[in-house]
Amino acid sequence: MIPQASSLEEIRQRRRRFISHLYGLHAKLESGRQHQSAEARRELALLRRSLAGGRQEADAYAVVFPYDPPVDEQQAWLLVAGLFALHPQPRSRTASDPSGAQRRPSRSIGVSMRRLVERRSSAERRFLQLLGVDRTALPHYLRQAVQLLHTENIPLDYDRLLNDVVSLMSEHHDAERAHRVRLTWARDFHRQVRETPANVPAAPAT
Repeated sequence: MIPQASSLEEIRQRRRRFISHLYGLHAKLESGRQHQSAEARRELALLRRSLAGGRQEADAYAVVFPYDPPVDEQQAWLLVAGLFALHPQPRSRTASDPSGAQRRPSRSIGVSMRRLVERRSSAERRFLQLLGVDRTALPHYLRQAVQLLHTENIPLDYDRLLNDVVSLMSEHHDAERAHRVRLTWARDFHRQVRETPANVPAAPAT
């Protein structure tokens, strides 16, 4: 059954509250307050270990389930929580951030991967693999991509990532919606190529 518009908005609000909690862990980590930093480190360590599955995943339930993920989104929320723990960062001012001025549109992982490829050309193969994998292999390839982004300290929009991963991993899999997400990632990746100054044609001589 397709959720009503009011239900969809309520689910989106739950997602935003959950991602706000994850960004809050980074804020605590950088707070300079020993107790808060230690608490954030413990929680992030639990979430990182959850990527291994099994008992390690169960340890992360206490972090994720208080935010009431819909049943068919649970695996997506757990995955994104683990990915955030691999690459924690502050929240940038995006359209999905309700905190105020100078917001910019949310950006898919395609934008982040483009920036990575500009520093590591070999990462393009990783991105192409990520675009082509099915929903069962997606966690493995996303983990590899986020680890690479972490090594270069390239930001990632986790609000947008959760929405996209839900579309790709939902138990009620919608192939058309998943395909649109992959097309958006690819478009954002290649659009950055056109916007890179080195790829802009020189103006004709006058």
